[in-house]
Amino acid sequence: MRLLPLLLLTISLGAVAAPTGVYVQRVQVSEFADRVEALGTLRANESVTLTTSVTDRITQLHFNDGQRVQAGDLLVELNNLEEKADRQAQFLVVDEAKRQFDRVQKLAKDGLAPQSQLDEQRRTFQAAQARLDALDARMQELQIVAPFAGVLGLRTVSVGTLLSAGQVITTLDDDTVMKLDFSVPSTYLPFLKVGLPISAQAKALDNTPFNGSIASIDSRVDPITRSVRVRALLDNPNFVLRPGLLMSVELYKNSRQTLVIAEEALIPEGRSQSVMRVNTQQNPATIEQVVVTVGSRIPGQVEILSGLAPNDLVVTHGTVKIRHGSEVKILAQQQYGERLPQLLEQAAEQ
Repeated sequence: MRLLPLLLLTISLGAVAAPTGVYVQRVQVSEFADRVEALGTLRANESVTLTTSVTDRITQLHFNDGQRVQAGDLLVELNNLEEKADRQAQFLVVDEAKRQFDRVQKLAKDGLAPQSQLDEQRRTFQAAQARLDALDARMQELQIVAPFAGVLGLRTVSVGTLLSAGQVITTLDDDTVMKLDFSVPSTYLPFLKVGLPISAQAKALDNTPFNGSIASIDSRVDPITRSVRVRALLDNPNFVLRPGLLMSVELYKNSRQTLVIAEEALIPEGRSQSVMRVNTQQNPATIEQVVVTVGSRIPGQVEILSGLAPNDLVVTHGTVKIRHGSEVKILAQQQYGERLPQLLEQAAEQ
């Protein structure tokens, strides 16, 4: 009978659970900023709908859909045969008027022609030149050129089309730099300023981040939404950004040095938050459940205002298996931004 207690004690000692494996992160002082989110719409840096101010027939098209052009490139020619003939005739009139003016001017200089005759010949020459300039302007109206460098849209006309004044030919966008217009609550006005960095991304572009900065802030606050419109500029070196694209925008304010931990380390308990801090002074290490005061958040990270100190170790994965006083074994230490699959790979290598 004396052997029974000894046997039970031996079984009990053999049943003591091994320390629970956990993944931890070291609390560090990092740069942190409050994030402001908004939705914005992209616009080209310069954009125009190409039309004509006259009514005439298209004789030549010098562009294709989606073509990139330079400022001054000829795009469309309208029928100008009549204007060419009129200009040629008027050029001869100007040439003759200039010759007569030069002749009378020489005679007047020698005192052989009155001043009135010189003035009359000058007016004749100037009137002829003005008529020639008007014909040149008319011919320019019959040639449509690119007002700035950019990319053309889809053309809506063909050779032989009778264009009416104001009829759309195509569009032209300068997309080397894009304007991103968005609205933010007016409560953020004190920190908004020209040059403030922003980050934007679009689902249509696999959420690739594009960095830019605020270029201008509207002078008025919308009285209905109490928001202010902001315009940022984004470089577009590969021309992947398109006008009209919807983008999510992030701005950061109140940059500061503060304690930051991974968001998954938090354990909500009613209105309070706590973390599992690892006490490595004991062997094996033990858990201390600590109530913390939480500040601002950004995806994956949270600011800690009180309850922790720099270099504390907190459990990020494995909290459901432990409680205050539990013995634990550190499997791997999580770095900022590191995800669980990377941690598992790191633990497997150890």
